[in-house]
Amino acid sequence: MKKKLKKFFRSLGPGFITGASDDDPSGIATYSQTGALFGYGQLWLSLYLWPFMSAIQEMCGRIGLVTGRGLAGVIRAHYHRSILYVAVSLLLIANTVNIGADLGAMASAAQLLLNWPFASWLIVMIALTLLLEVFVSYRVYAKYLKYLTLALFAYVAAFFMVRQDWRAIVLATFIPKFSLSSDYLMNIVAILGTTISPYLFFWQASEEVEEEVTKHKIRAMGSGIPRVTRRDISALRSDTAIGMLWSQIIAFFIIATTGSTLYLAGMNNITTATEAAEALRPLAGNFTFLLFALGIVGTGLLAVPVLAGSASYAIAESFGWREGLYRKFAQAHGFYGVITVATLVGLLINFIGLQPFQILYYTAVLNGMIAPPLMVLILLIAGNKKIMGKYINSRRSKALGWIITVLMGAASLALLYDFIW
Repeated sequence: MKKKLKKFFRSLGPGFITGASDDDPSGIATYSQTGALFGYGQLWLSLYLWPFMSAIQEMCGRIGLVTGRGLAGVIRAHYHRSILYVAVSLLLIANTVNIGADLGAMASAAQLLLNWPFASWLIVMIALTLLLEVFVSYRVYAKYLKYLTLALFAYVAAFFMVRQDWRAIVLATFIPKFSLSSDYLMNIVAILGTTISPYLFFWQASEEVEEEVTKHKIRAMGSGIPRVTRRDISALRSDTAIGMLWSQIIAFFIIATTGSTLYLAGMNNITTATEAAEALRPLAGNFTFLLFALGIVGTGLLAVPVLAGSASYAIAESFGWREGLYRKFAQAHGFYGVITVATLVGLLINFIGLQPFQILYYTAVLNGMIAPPLMVLILLIAGNKKIMGKYINSRRSKALGWIITVLMGAASLALLYDFIW
């Protein structure tokens, strides 16, 4: 049994890491706020979003696997440069803000566990992520990221430490409830943005190419077309489906845990993921608080490199720079420079006087608004025979992709309408 588990864990790749990194401190904060505001009322989203996010992320992975290029590289080769620059600019802004808020949440959570100064913890977190991302080879680094996904088990354990209303949970999971209130609508857009996020699109496409480089199917990123088989596509789909399922399971547990504690206690206004951890201590005990806080640090160590890396892949491909975590620093100064600058600018965001949760939450909303136009591009690319050959979208993938794109676009437009009027 132990050998089978090890073999299964080794078989997981970019899709699984991408899914786990989706539950970053921004996601934890959004899911915590969801439970605190609406109780179990939006649990259904964690179930119904799984097939949609799996379809979109599988397309992104397939684009990278088939073309040997990241998403920005494919857009650059087949679409007008203005489309590329707008998409990458929006991604860079959203990712940099997200990095800053995630770093702040990690430092605050670590401060709860060991009372060092906030600034000291920030420096530790930044040094650790940059050292690993810049100076560790992709093969070793991917293994490190995979093990960091285990940090998410903290939220599974926290759920079972709290008394739950199982009947209410089952009903809320399978029977959707809707409200036209602005708070309810904004929270749905935030959940969509933190679940189906632009940075995940760029990251998974590029990581599939990294995998092809390490397996020697191509010499370098963007330098050739990999030899892809049906078996490769099948493995990609399984890996992505498992990763996205894991992401949504964790979202479910976080919403249910805060819904059964903070919501019932009337603690509806949670301003940070760390505050959610602190609020859980008197309601659910020290162990639940400890698990929640450790989870924030662990998921941040996984997500910050993904955020910085996805922005760096996009910019490097946009300008034709050498790219890839398999390269050494001396071989890709621009690529690693973007990672470093994005992380350091993210650090500065913690000292401009904004509330970390406000940054996290509104970044999730921003991602929810940026994602639909990018998803249209992904659908067009993944359905284009000239680009994808025989590995174009199936009818099922196409249907799921267009449905969630239209729904996210409609939700974003409804939210904008609500703001205006």
